[in-house]
Amino acid sequence: MKFNVSSSALLSALQSISKVIASKNTLPILDSFLFNLEGEKLTITASDVETRLVTSVDVVSPEGSGLFAIDAKRLLDPLKELPEQPLAIEINDDNMTVNVDYENGKFNLPGQKGDAYPQQKPLNQTAVSLTLESQILLSGINRALFATADDELRPVMNGIYFDIQPENLTFVASDGHKLVRLRNLSIQSKERASFILPKKPANLLKNLLSKNTDNVIVTFDENNAYVKTSVFEMVCRLIEGRFPNYDAVIPSDNPNMATIDRISFLAALKRVSVFSNQASGLVKVQLSENEMVVSAQDIDFSTSAEEKIVCQYSAIPLSIGFKASYLIDILANISSENVVLQLADPSRAGVLVPTENEENEDLLMLLMPMMLND
Repeated sequence: MKFNVSSSALLSALQSISKVIASKNTLPILDSFLFNLEGEKLTITASDVETRLVTSVDVVSPEGSGLFAIDAKRLLDPLKELPEQPLAIEINDDNMTVNVDYENGKFNLPGQKGDAYPQQKPLNQTAVSLTLESQILLSGINRALFATADDELRPVMNGIYFDIQPENLTFVASDGHKLVRLRNLSIQSKERASFILPKKPANLLKNLLSKNTDNVIVTFDENNAYVKTSVFEMVCRLIEGRFPNYDAVIPSDNPNMATIDRISFLAALKRVSVFSNQASGLVKVQLSENEMVVSAQDIDFSTSAEEKIVCQYSAIPLSIGFKASYLIDILANISSENVVLQLADPSRAGVLVPTENEENEDLLMLLMPMMLND
């Protein structure tokens, strides 16, 4: 087999899917890229068994066809150092040696037959399909990913829940302390369906979709999901199990509402949280007439800090404790200029919503309180 290919086109394709390859694989061949040469198209696959990424690159002057695998690191490292130029790649069909010739040099490396590479099982006949804009999927993953858990006892919390309803598509993530619910009202489905996307494929999609403007086709059954665009295809195993009833934990009656400038609130939290107890990360939020005081202290090291922020608030004076890092994460993942903090009392979860949602979006974030010492 032999073919010519642009070095930058090949490198770009390899880098886009390389992050799926695990540092330690159960099957040695999964340390390699799988190549399939068919005519003027070279299809490239990377996998860690659970998740599989496929892309392709155009080649010229192909001779022969077939499957072969090349160790990912051995191929990527020299390609990163090459300027843009044509590469002439030849694979010896007998001993699978790979020769790469370029403008002022060449390198050789061992390949292997691709037959041993694990094949993907097709989805079953009950699979559900959904077509959406890549930016809608990217927005949902971006907003929800930070709230996913790392919980071995409750694996359903370790991914993003896609709740597909006739009126909307809802992205949900929670680790038991914080919760994100993002409804997109432009996506409608004839049937109700749901799945839980694990954290690793969600992170991979976050990187891939940021460079993509096409529509995405998501097809899934009980075990696997296929995510397909014109540039790549991802197949991943889904998290099995039932996601908790997320609407039940969101308090509906929150009479105490404060409208705050998001950037001012975020900056104050970052400064004040430096002086909080390192173990708890507790910050205290005190609300009174058109004023918010954010404070923290660490008795062990005799440090403390407080800042006042002007806000719109006219309900009863209220003090509530939050873990600073969680609150910072939430504010960093809201894009509007102002946020509304909705509270019932210091023992119930605080709800944060943007004053202005993005088009066709309804975003809500929830944070469980911490007990104040005073």
